[in-house]
Amino acid sequence: MLDNRGKSEYDNPFGRFDLNTFESVQEQPYNEFDVSSVSSYVDARVNDVWKTRIEFGHSENREKTFDKLSDERSVFNTYRDSLNWQNDLTLNERNSLILGGDWYEDRVNSSTAFDEDSRWNRAAFIQHRFQADTFSTELGLRRDQNQQFGGQNSWSGTITVPLNPNNDVLLTYSEGFRAPTFNDLYYPDFSNPDLKPETSKSYELQWRSQLTDSSRLEASLYRTDLEDAIIFGSNSRPENVASARINGFEAALKQELFGWQSNLGVAIIDPRDRETGHTLARRARRTLSLDLDRQFDRLGLGASWQAVSSSYDDLNNQQPLGGYALLGLRSSWALNREIKLELKVDNLLDKGYSRALYSHEGSQYGYREEGRAWMFGVTWTPQAQ
Repeated sequence: MLDNRGKSEYDNPFGRFDLNTFESVQEQPYNEFDVSSVSSYVDARVNDVWKTRIEFGHSENREKTFDKLSDERSVFNTYRDSLNWQNDLTLNERNSLILGGDWYEDRVNSSTAFDEDSRWNRAAFIQHRFQADTFSTELGLRRDQNQQFGGQNSWSGTITVPLNPNNDVLLTYSEGFRAPTFNDLYYPDFSNPDLKPETSKSYELQWRSQLTDSSRLEASLYRTDLEDAIIFGSNSRPENVASARINGFEAALKQELFGWQSNLGVAIIDPRDRETGHTLARRARRTLSLDLDRQFDRLGLGASWQAVSSSYDDLNNQQPLGGYALLGLRSSWALNREIKLELKVDNLLDKGYSRALYSHEGSQYGYREEGRAWMFGVTWTPQAQ
């Protein structure tokens, strides 16, 4: 169960268009939001061969927008109900199957009327796993049927070859299907009702190595080809890029040092519009991150640092966005086996940075991201009696 609610105030240098005077008037907008979700599941082992799981979910994203200087008010609420059923079948020592289906329905309730206010997506999937003496394979197929965008098959396959007890090499191929969300299609002033679904094909070569008892390295090279890629451009509206590709390298080193668990990650990508050769908007080409965590009996301490390189806010690569680095701290305290208190601070140094731009009177300005933010949480995990 999750419930996150709050109030946000923001600047609007453009003002509000008054339908009575046909002029732009001053505005001081703010919104009140509530994001919540609840889910439940049932696990059952039917017999020695068959294990099944059914999961139910409901989520809501509700937002009301107001103006301190007028009676202007708008509402934009989205809802999703979901159901997932997965079955794990052990056929023999070498073969197993995963099969099932999922369904979700999206609904929108807004002060703006839309031609479509609900839609469903149904899917069925199957995956076969085979374990030989010198290699293993996975082969999968997923069929999506979307009420608004029709049907799509997505294949996937992986072959894993152990080089020795500590090193594995994996070759993977996968296909993807991404339907635009209701927010992508209809969110007031920041949407595009003409969006098409995004499809992709990915190829990956991965190496996994257990270097020592306390250190592990994973590295991968990949390429993703996208058709009708959904990209947010300089006007903050999503749009389709007819053909794009992303070449990338990622590596992660996990190391235990003096009782601390560390995770060092690096990502280098080259995301391109294949027709123009330009870098895709709002895609940083280099990212470096470091996580440190340690448990002292009931007390947990951790820190995260991330550095992100510069990018472009527009598809023509004329509006650069600066890079940034962020530091965060976290801690937790276990009151007992069921209740844990958590305290977290993001952007500890109160770094000012932007991940998008807007234009006003011929000049470009950055949307200011959240500064130093404190969060307190309580986690309750009921124990089986």
